[in-house]
Amino acid sequence: MSFAELGLSPAILQAIEEQGYQQPSPIQQQAIPAVLSGRDVMAAAQTGTGKTAGFTLPILEKLSAGERARPNQVRALIVTPTRELAAQVGDNVRAYSEHLPLTSAVVFGGVKINPQMMRLRRGADVLVATPGRLLDLYQQNAVRFKQLEVLVLDEADRMLDMGFIHDIKKLLAILPKERQNLLFSATFSDDIRALAKSLTNDPAEVSVTPANSTAKKVEQLIHPVDKKQKPKLLKALINEHNWQQVLVFCKTKHGANRLTRYLEENNITAAAIHGNKSQGARTRALSEFKSGDIRILVATDIAARGIDIDQLPQVVNFDLPNVAEDYVHRIGRTGRAGASGQAFSLVAADEVKELSQIENLIGKLLERDYVPGFEPVHEVPQTTLRAKAKKPKKPKKPKSPGHQGGQKAVSQHHQRANKNTAAKPRQQRGGSASQSKNGAANPARRPRRRPSSAAQ
Repeated sequence: MSFAELGLSPAILQAIEEQGYQQPSPIQQQAIPAVLSGRDVMAAAQTGTGKTAGFTLPILEKLSAGERARPNQVRALIVTPTRELAAQVGDNVRAYSEHLPLTSAVVFGGVKINPQMMRLRRGADVLVATPGRLLDLYQQNAVRFKQLEVLVLDEADRMLDMGFIHDIKKLLAILPKERQNLLFSATFSDDIRALAKSLTNDPAEVSVTPANSTAKKVEQLIHPVDKKQKPKLLKALINEHNWQQVLVFCKTKHGANRLTRYLEENNITAAAIHGNKSQGARTRALSEFKSGDIRILVATDIAARGIDIDQLPQVVNFDLPNVAEDYVHRIGRTGRAGASGQAFSLVAADEVKELSQIENLIGKLLERDYVPGFEPVHEVPQTTLRAKAKKPKKPKKPKSPGHQGGQKAVSQHHQRANKNTAAKPRQQRGGSASQSKNGAANPARRPRRRPSSAAQ
């Protein structure tokens, strides 16, 4: 299928071609026709699948045929959880509307509000905004929604995680009732479905990847290591493999600052990006990372939403996240748009709970790779996958009162099945059992230990 077959105008097709895109991704193939038809849409797709174009392209197509935005009015509103994601979506809107007579604007916190108020005086066909700053602008009469045609909640799962549900409810209360609603999320959790129920009307449901799945082309390894040795191990891996562009995730802002200082002291160019940084500092750090002026970008989960870098080769989890779903989002920064990538996690013994939650979420045990010279004194305990609960089947009625043969055979079958599928944990030091094709642990597989000069 081509973009032309999706019913997009020549002006948009020209902009798509100038961006180097040839064929629509699966999420775009499903979402674009649904949006163009005017239906509400509830879409799930993991990061890096092209979902931003999945809603921006059809929105621009629809807006191009209508009346332009009047002063202080907005025709399409895209709400995102973070500044970085808002800026990224805004860049995409500008690129795709290059040959259309449409206007757009981006507003978020962390910068002065007056320039944003002045910009909105002219109106915007498309406004990309974070929730808090959007409500501030509304309260100061800088933006109105009488012309609103489309509302998009992008990264809705992250907005709920960040506690924006109250802001979202306030926003929905002031928007016109007659509008098209688009909800895009990495997963369809119970909370997301509850939000969608209050937001959408008979939505078309689009999903192109299993919930909480990781990109197939991303190689995933964990390096067991003592917590105090993590900075030295990261430095050793960077130097040994000559990594030039690595996104490193830390759990806390202070941890990100501390690791950045350590890398800089060891002649590895790095910058930190997190909520305590000014918007100017965050934008500058991201720009220098994209251009290659710095090799390592150290980020927290919230700040990393919206980091979209083509061909990002490596992602490192310096700390495992508290929320297992964040692991999927983190490593989704690499392996984007079908490219290959690598995701490494430095795991200490006190993170075994987080490791187990991640492995059960993605449905596989992560391979352990011990780096010579950094073998942990405090071993990371062995992990196993929890058996998925099966729904009990209703017992079949016997053919006759004396018919017991079928029940006996079923009982023997279950006994054999339980015996054959019983977990067999590997009896060896610290390694995680590798996965066979059917998902059972393979006790014969030893953790990979490779020769390395990393400890030198």
